Amino acid sequence: MRAFDAHSFLNSTGLGRRVAEFRRNQIIFSQGDPSKNVLFIREGGVKLTVVNAAGKEAVVALLGPGDFVGEGCLAGQSICMATATAITPTTALAIEKHEMIRVLHGEHEFSDRFIAYMLARNIRVEEDLIDQLFNSSEKRLARALLLLAHYGEQGRPQKMLPKVSQETLAEMIGTTRPRINFFMNKFRKLGFIEYGGRLRGLQINKSLLGFVLQA
Repeated sequence: MRAFDAHSFLNSTGLGRRVAEFRRNQIIFSQGDPSKNVLFIREGGVKLTVVNAAGKEAVVALLGPGDFVGEGCLAGQSICMATATAITPTTALAIEKHEMIRVLHGEHEFSDRFIAYMLARNIRVEEDLIDQLFNSSEKRLARALLLLAHYGEQGRPQKMLPKVSQETLAEMIGTTRPRINFFMNKFRKLGFIEYGGRLRGLQINKSLLGFVLQA
């Protein structure tokens, strides 16, 4: 009997799991929809947004390859608490809830990987809250760009960012689009970022990390 391989499981189809592809700006699931599947992002990017009773929308997360989305169904959530939208052409593995639970209970390699991911995600949420409370909008933007480029994460190479709108960045860090535009131009002039053209996206340079670490 072959040993279970978590990497192979997440990169193949089978009983209770299928590949799903989404266009840029396509809604993957909406706030209030039934929560039935966990998605593992293989390629592309996903934006999570929440709308309050007054109709105000906020970006709560930007996720990329290697991230899970929709995991709330495993904790008893019957409906989706946020709307997930593809910010670039995105490919994901959709894992049905019962199959995800089966593998988590039966395969220690996979459950260890998933628990480690959720703990890291929880730490990220706490850091985001501290960042929102104590840092300027300029430093919040710099940190957001570094996180999107996966700086400091083992096994996730630094890379060119997919195109993310300034409106999305503004919603993500809690400021206005003109302020984002001002800071992005400043970062470009200082050599922190480089625009790679229409198709190449945005290059984040390591010098931006030094700016974030300054007191």
